[in-house]
Amino acid sequence: MTDSVRRGTRIAHIGIAVRALDELLPFCRNILDLPDVPLDDADGAAIAGFAAGESLVELLEAKSADSPIGKYITKRGPGIHHVCFAVDDLDGTLQRCRDAGLRLIDETPRRGAEGKRIAFLHPSATGGILVELSEY
Repeated sequence: MTDSVRRGTRIAHIGIAVRALDELLPFCRNILDLPDVPLDDADGAAIAGFAAGESLVELLEAKSADSPIGKYITKRGPGIHHVCFAVDDLDGTLQRCRDAGLRLIDETPRRGAEGKRIAFLHPSATGGILVELSEY
């Protein structure tokens, strides 16, 4: 990617695991006045999206107890599940992670919500935080 089209790394979204979307939708819509952003469900989760400036807030409700969000809720309860950073070059960023010896959940990018290429880094590599990387 050339410097003229580089956008730089930014927070793409924050994923919040919730027991039930209906519990937080009124807060996001009526109290925070966040605009809805239609998102497709992914990875066994129903997803409600809201625009927060240039970033998104994703509320993630498990469709089943054995989905990633279902397991997270069972183990830790509701709360921030992950932070997603949009990067200019996902393959290059993953290679830098490998070169640095960081543990990856996704060795190669896969399709995530909105059809974007994504990959997750293991929390043991990022100070206990589940990090998702996404291309713009």
